[in-house]
Amino acid sequence: MRPIATSTDADTPFRDAIGLTAFGGGRYGAELGTRFTIGPKAHGGLLMVLLARAGLARIEADAPGAAPDPLAVSADYLRAPDPGPVELDTEVLKQGRTVSVVSVRMRQAGRLVLAASVTAGRLPDDGVRWSDLPDMAAAPPPDAVDPRERGVANGVAGACELRYDPATFAFARGEQGPPLLRGWARPAGEPTDVLFALLSGDILAPTVFNLGGRIGWAPTVQLTALLRGRPDPGWLRIEARSVAVAGDWFDEDITVVDAAGRLVCQARQLALSPLEG
Repeated sequence: MRPIATSTDADTPFRDAIGLTAFGGGRYGAELGTRFTIGPKAHGGLLMVLLARAGLARIEADAPGAAPDPLAVSADYLRAPDPGPVELDTEVLKQGRTVSVVSVRMRQAGRLVLAASVTAGRLPDDGVRWSDLPDMAAAPPPDAVDPRERGVANGVAGACELRYDPATFAFARGEQGPPLLRGWARPAGEPTDVLFALLSGDILAPTVFNLGGRIGWAPTVQLTALLRGRPDPGWLRIEARSVAVAGDWFDEDITVVDAAGRLVCQARQLALSPLEG
């Protein structure tokens, strides 16, 4: 067994949380800690990062020096894993010069918890020809809300820096509003990179909280994230919105923009609304 290095700095919660150990034969191990959580369960965005890392590690193992970037991660959340060890099995579906695809399956205590496809290649380094992105400040304004001060923080909010646009933070004021949230996020004490951009595609509270009713766990069923560029250092600005909320189901479209105003991640998920209680 050999660890896949992340960081030797003791104060790097994100890097510590995404460490992998290579077991050989396309198998990897990880430890789901208690910092990047939603209630008692592992955070869905962190799971996406671990799936991506395992897929990239498999490509690197088969073709040393390839060092590809994640382009897309599509995951089905079959069960919600608890903090503790997990194993990730990988299978290369395509090894190409431009695009490679790896199937990744995560298991905990022998049970399949996530199944994913990781698409890898090279993120663009050239300029943006056209974009239509949310109009947000590059960094949180003075009145931005720290969720830790409003009693609605989860494990993730304590493991990184997260702020909300107060104009969209209706549920924390006991009010209702459209299923739209905006905010800013960055790692605590470490660089903002493409893997943290991937996590940020699932970092805000569920948009349906603004519709009223129960505020609780809203389990993701399917989540697909597209990575579009390497972020500049600094805050990521995030917008999450629902198009339709019907029955038990709601969707979310998430746009993540870096400090330079470039799109770095797009995510879409299907999730279950919290049960009324």
